[in-house]
Amino acid sequence: MLINLKQNLLDLSQPRIMGILNITPDSFYKGNRFTDLSKVLDRAEKMLSEGATFLDIGGHSTRPGASPVSEEEELNRVLPVVEAIIQKFPEALISIDTFRSSVAKKCVEAGAVIINDVSGGILDDKMFETVASLGVPYVLMHMRGTIETMTQMTNYDDLVTDVLDDLQKKVYQLRQLGQKDIIIDLGFGFAKTADQNYVLLKHLEDFRLLDCPMLVGVSRKSMIWRKLDISPNDSLNGSTVLNTVALMKGANILRVHDVKEAMETIKLISFLG
Repeated sequence: MLINLKQNLLDLSQPRIMGILNITPDSFYKGNRFTDLSKVLDRAEKMLSEGATFLDIGGHSTRPGASPVSEEEELNRVLPVVEAIIQKFPEALISIDTFRSSVAKKCVEAGAVIINDVSGGILDDKMFETVASLGVPYVLMHMRGTIETMTQMTNYDDLVTDVLDDLQKKVYQLRQLGQKDIIIDLGFGFAKTADQNYVLLKHLEDFRLLDCPMLVGVSRKSMIWRKLDISPNDSLNGSTVLNTVALMKGANILRVHDVKEAMETIKLISFLG
């Protein structure tokens, strides 16, 4: 399963790690909140040295109840980081985590090679056309409503079928626009209850029907720490358990806060053959 990055093909049949770099003051996990550029670069270097294939840079928190951030503020947060990482680590593969097409476009022009859109195109009706015109891989995530309303949008007729149907329709839309590389993300925690997240994880293999690589992002999310009655800071072990399940069910990319531990998980799973 190949995707095209910087005119180079990357094989995703070998699972990869996407390290999370939140350029925000209010990310739900305080261990990954960065506002100082030197600290961001140090963190990027650490993630790359530990085995991250991608660095996912986001400047707008998408946790439930997060304060809205203007387009200008989001760009002011992420664009200097994209430019600085490219300058210091020219081979770094940067993903821009944004639901705004204008932010995505400017970051790709600055060197980002993937667009990771938590809204699956619903928060910006220009996103699909922008992605297709830029010719970079697109992470299509399932979500309902907005960041402010998604927690009230958890009623489904049949969860797995409804999510699969929604993603299938959007894959078709993107293909019609000429988009070649699409990566699927089921949107754990976005318009899903904790129990619904586990149903989707259990049925992850069903989404192979879409014939797209799958990204799984469960790292330190509330589906772990609320179920265990702990804090996000104490949820590394739970994250590793769920990442293991995801890999065994066909995940191609793990989006994580803790790269070293995720890489160890991939290595150990590989010994199963």
